[in-house]
Amino acid sequence: MTDLLAASRALLPELVQLRRLLHRLLHRFPERGNHLPLTRGIVLDALADLPLDLSLHNSTSGVVAALRGSRPGPVTLLRADMDALPVNEDTGLEFASEHPGFMHACGHDLHTAMLVGAARLLSSMQDQLGGTVLFMFQPGEEGFAGARFMIEEGLLDTVEEKPAGAFALHVNTWFASGAVRHRAGAQLASDDEVRITVRGKGGHASSPHLAYDPIPVAAEIVLAVETAITRRINVFDPGVITFATISAGTTHNVIPEHALLVGTIRALSDSTREQLQALVKRVAPHIASAHGMEADVDIDIGYPVTVNDPEHTTFVDSVARQTLDDGQVEWMDTPVMGSEDWGYVLEEVPGTMSFLGACPPGLVPGEAPGLHSNRAVFDEEAMVTGTALHAAVALTRTTTPGT
Repeated sequence: MTDLLAASRALLPELVQLRRLLHRLLHRFPERGNHLPLTRGIVLDALADLPLDLSLHNSTSGVVAALRGSRPGPVTLLRADMDALPVNEDTGLEFASEHPGFMHACGHDLHTAMLVGAARLLSSMQDQLGGTVLFMFQPGEEGFAGARFMIEEGLLDTVEEKPAGAFALHVNTWFASGAVRHRAGAQLASDDEVRITVRGKGGHASSPHLAYDPIPVAAEIVLAVETAITRRINVFDPGVITFATISAGTTHNVIPEHALLVGTIRALSDSTREQLQALVKRVAPHIASAHGMEADVDIDIGYPVTVNDPEHTTFVDSVARQTLDDGQVEWMDTPVMGSEDWGYVLEEVPGTMSFLGACPPGLVPGEAPGLHSNRAVFDEEAMVTGTALHAAVALTRTTTPGT
């Protein structure tokens, strides 16, 4: 497997060029969400000379490229997300965003470049492959459920057999460049948005007794929900509710009629997720009622828990240790409360998401600007590791019986 690492390193200049091309174009023109025509065009150009069967999705800018091996075998799915974030870039890089308000602050340009690199590596080894490798280039991970739309449009039916395994990488600056981290079971949390509207009665701020002030009730709801979590949720199956915005009022001497709370609900299991949703729906209206008011609770169901299949993740871990320096690969003790629409794929196919460290040289992992930061910078050298690992997972699965 070390040959894959050497071959991946030889591709680095091409990967860097592709990554920077993506970076510039994605930010010069709006390329956020599920429709990324320029990005898809760049990816298709990069794949054009490879022996791939291409499927272009219609509901999104998704692309699925199938590489068929020289003999029968399992189907392996590899994925990269392609979309950017609505962030003003302040990195000062020579290839920084040229489109104010948009930035690859989550490293999806690296993901895309690495998967193109893996497609190139594996295409050069087509005679060694058994089965089929599906390269999934996905838009809309950042809140637009691109993976779900691709599944609904037939992602898993692209070829005759459903994928037997699925693998994805996500870069971050929490770990040293080239480090690989994963765990069996929940890797990332579910994510639901909650909106609570407290309905009172407006009036003059000097006479609160003649009004029904929704602001202190909203504040009480926040505290009551946080307290209820500590009393009703199992600490060994945790959840988080954070109210990130509170909106009410227009000036200093007017009691408003409404107050709005908006927050996020995170959980690591379906049972805790359901408990947290029920908790908010129970607590908020009763707190409001105690003050003679009403509270409407709306929950927008978001991404599921990203659950790494234990057997598949053990397989990925073994491949990673064979391909890379064994010291680069470690098991994670705890999950992360962020969320990912890769969870939709893992509900259908046994698979894994691994984290790939990309902290730039000279910065301290965990202290460097992180994902979604306007100052996030990723070490491009990490793409060598990511490209090699993508290729190794697919090559091992399609050449080793029973994997």
